[in-house]
Order: sequence, then C-alpha cells, then structure tokens
Amino acid sequence: MKLLIVNGPNLNMLGIREKHLYGDQDYDALCRVIRETAERLGCEADIFQSNHEGAIVDRIQAAYSDGTDGIVINPAAYTHTSVAILDALKAVQLPAVEVHLTDVDAREDFRRVSYAGMACQARFTGLGFEGYVKAMEHLCNRA
Repeated sequence: MKLLIVNGPNLNMLGIREKHLYGDQDYDALCRVIRETAERLGCEADIFQSNHEGAIVDRIQAAYSDGTDGIVINPAAYTHTSVAILDALKAVQLPAVEVHLTDVDAREDFRRVSYAGMACQARFTGLGFEGYVKAMEHLCNRA
C-alpha cells in the first residue's frame, strides 16, 4: 500500500513555533515517525509538505495516477479556508484521513470548521505525532 502524507503550511516550523501547542520536536522528527510507522505497517509513505495551497492541490491531484492508495492530510491553516483542497480530495476519490497535532476543536472557534475533513473518512486530532500513526494504521487496516 502506498500512502501520501500531506502537510500544510508552517508544519515545517515544528519545534520552533508555539512550543506550548506543538511541542519541541521538529519536522524531521515527525517524518521519522511517519517513515518508521510505514516500515512497521509494510507500506510506502510519500511525505509532502508545502506552505502553498496550489502546490498541495497539485500533489493531491498527482496522487490520482501515481499509485497512491490513501492520503493522510494535515492541511494546517488551510483546513479552515481551502475549498480547493476539499475539491482536490473529492476529485481523486482516494480514501483520506485528516490529522491535526492539536485539538483544533478546543481552540479558536474558526478552527472548528474543516473543509478538507468533509472529504475524509476519519479524523485524528490532539494526539500529536501519534495522530499520524493512527491515521496510517486506519488506512492500512482497511486494505
């Protein structure tokens, strides 16, 4: 099974930004957790991060024809604003799971709206890096 792991804006700043919310571990540590989980599950993980909405849409669209079996997505701030990412997820019709490091429902009111989540079959929030593990397990266990 091939999974695409999509990370949105500012996730590359983990370990630097708002440590009281996101912790001390950096983006490389997150990527290690994803790669280790993929190895344990016997699947392939293609990790992609961009601060640009169009690049995220382009990568999701590319998943349609590159052999991707499922998508784990943390759209970050685009969660609450991007109909384009929602439409890309709907267009490719691949199983998708939404992940957020923090409990977005317990934060500011505007964070409770998830456009991308409307195209996802499951959602893991507030679990830190473990949310990615659970999302990957969810997709691999349904195959």
